Amino acid sequence: MTAEATIEAYYDALRAGNPLSPFFAESESIVKFGITERLAGYEAIEAGLHEQTDMTDDWTVESQQLRVTERDSCAWFSDSVVMAWRHTEDGAYREHETRWSGTLERRDDEWAFVGMHVSTADADTTDDSTATNGTGER
Repeated sequence: MTAEATIEAYYDALRAGNPLSPFFAESESIVKFGITERLAGYEAIEAGLHEQTDMTDDWTVESQQLRVTERDSCAWFSDSVVMAWRHTEDGAYREHETRWSGTLERRDDEWAFVGMHVSTADADTTDDSTATNGTGER
């Protein structure tokens, strides 16, 4: 699988509500920034993504400008992504135009994220309804 196919598979897993942590390298040095939080180390990323999956559903993930550069054992990417979801506790619907960037490393012929950054220019990200209790993308 190419790095680009791995990123697209991650988007598909997010839409489907499937586990996302298997896409990340099992390392304490990896970092993932979401809209509202910073998760450092595989265990924190795994817990954060698990909470997100439990607390959200009905995901829409629309990649609009995926650009991937792949070298021997390293790849990096950027994308503009419109994403939306429904919070399972209160039924609130969230939608954001987001910017993604990250780095992947090839490990045993598989690509894994070793860094990911998701941000948005939306003004409402400081609202309590998008706090890190599973309502924001991680």
